[in-house]
Amino acid sequence: MATSLLALLDDIATVLDDVTAMTKVAASRTAGVLGDDLALNAEQVSGVRAERELPVVWAVFKGSARNKLILVPIALLLAAVAPFMIQPFLMLGGCYLCFEGFEKIAGKFLHPGEKEAEIREVLKALHDPKLDLVEFEKKKIGGAIRTDFVLSAEIIVIAMGTVQDAAYITQVFTVILIAAIITIGVYGLVAAIVKLDDVGMHLVDTGGETGMKRWLGDRILDFAPNLMKGLTIVGTAAMFLVGGGIIAHGIPPLHHLIEGLIEPLTHLETIGGVVSTVTTLIVNAIIGIISGGVLVPVVTVAQKIYERMRGHPEG
Repeated sequence: MATSLLALLDDIATVLDDVTAMTKVAASRTAGVLGDDLALNAEQVSGVRAERELPVVWAVFKGSARNKLILVPIALLLAAVAPFMIQPFLMLGGCYLCFEGFEKIAGKFLHPGEKEAEIREVLKALHDPKLDLVEFEKKKIGGAIRTDFVLSAEIIVIAMGTVQDAAYITQVFTVILIAAIITIGVYGLVAAIVKLDDVGMHLVDTGGETGMKRWLGDRILDFAPNLMKGLTIVGTAAMFLVGGGIIAHGIPPLHHLIEGLIEPLTHLETIGGVVSTVTTLIVNAIIGIISGGVLVPVVTVAQKIYERMRGHPEG
C-alpha cells in the first residue's frame, strides 16, 4: 500500500514537472498573441468614463473567462478524438498572426491617420449629450469580448500545438493552466494600464508645484501613451516571430532547410548559441512578413469578390 502511494505521488510529481515545463514553452510561443491581446483590450476599454474603466475591464474579464470555458473543452476534445487536426489549426493560427501583423503595418501606410480619426470620433461622441452611456459601454464590452474570443482561440490552438506530443493528462493541465494564467494576467495588466494616467493625475494634483510626487506624476503621464505604442509595436513584431515560426515548423522541407542553415552557427565558440537563436528569430520574422505580405492581398481580393457576390445574388 505504501509503495503504491509513493508510486502515485511520484507520477503526480512527474506530471506536474511536465506541465510546468510545457507551460513555459507554450507561454513563450503565445507571446505574439499576448502582446496583441494586451494592446487591443487596453484600446477597447479606452474612451469610457474614468470611474467606469475598472467595471468595464471586469465585465470583459468575465466574458473572456466564458470564452475560455467554451474553447478549452473543444480543444481538449479535439486532441482526444482527432489529434491530427491540431497541426492544420495551428498552421491556420500562424497564418492569421502573420496576416494580422502585416495588415496593421500596411494600414499605417495605406490609411494614415485612420486610427487618430477613430479616436477623435469617440471623443466627439462622448461629449454628445444625446449619447446613451450605458449602451456605449455595452458596445465596448461586446466588441472587446468578440475580439478576445478570436485571440483566445489562437492562444489555445498554439498551446495545444506545443503539447500535442505530450501525454493527454499533461495536455489537459497545461492548456487549462495557460488559459487561466493568460486571462488573469492580461486583464490584470489591462486594468493597471487604463488606470495609469489616473495615478499620474493624482500624483500631479496632490504633489504641489514642485517635489517628487509632482515629478513622478508628470513622468507617468508622459509614459502612459508611449507604453500603449510600445505594446502595439512589440505585439506586432511578436506576431511575425511566432506566426513565421509556426509556418516554418509546419512545412517540413522549409523547417529542415532552416535547421541546415542554422546548425553550423551553433558550433561557433562562445557566441554560437546566441547567434543561432537570433538568426532563427530573424528567419522566422522574415517568413512571417513574407507570409503576411502574400495573405493580405489574397484575403482582400477574396473579401471584395465575396461582397460583390452578396451584392449581386444570382437569379
